[in-house]
Amino acid sequence: MSEGMEKVLGIKRLPLFPLPLVLMPNELLPLHVFEPRYRQMLKDIELRRNLFGLTFFDAEKETVDRPALGTIGCAAEVRETQSLPDGRSNIVTSGVVRYRLLDYADEDTPYFTAEVEFFEDKNEDDSVVKPTADEVYNLFGRAAKAAFKMSGNRGKFPEIPQAEPEQLSFLVSAAFNLDNELKYRLLETNSTLDRLETLREILLQAVEQMEESADIQKISQTNGHTKKKLDL
Repeated sequence: MSEGMEKVLGIKRLPLFPLPLVLMPNELLPLHVFEPRYRQMLKDIELRRNLFGLTFFDAEKETVDRPALGTIGCAAEVRETQSLPDGRSNIVTSGVVRYRLLDYADEDTPYFTAEVEFFEDKNEDDSVVKPTADEVYNLFGRAAKAAFKMSGNRGKFPEIPQAEPEQLSFLVSAAFNLDNELKYRLLETNSTLDRLETLREILLQAVEQMEESADIQKISQTNGHTKKKLDL
């Protein structure tokens, strides 16, 4: 059993925090909590392992007031809390494990509580998954180096650990500024291989362009001469 599944062992219901964003397992997410109902939720979950469910829901684009049954979300663990004098708070959360929203529970709380089913990726042939994971890891490393180079070698070099394939696929997904629709598709699939193949295609399209842009920027900061011919 994974560490994520261990953290939610025995949990059948989660308080929900619907937000117009997608949280991945292992992703760190800072949040500013100001609505009274979610301030109450934070107090309540102190007795529930500091876990709540973050479900993608864009209220401005929906005609209903809550996420639909069957929606995929991610359990979030509160890791740090900074309480403000007026009752608001800044928190840092970490994605734990995904869930499917089964039904809404009838509880006397100002926020939604749902019955959920936790899940992870299905078992797949490691001889196929591992090479794809290694390729994605290497491509991400190239993209990270190019991004660091374009920043003028300022700031912290972006790195992710060479984790096991499922965790790696979530870390890479979280590292990119993907649109919510694509990120949600990556979240809901139960195939590590499918997720990695999608990320490989994204990286293949991006990395050469990023490396070329980084080289051009470096040349422009010197005397403008290079042995390589550039098509500008």
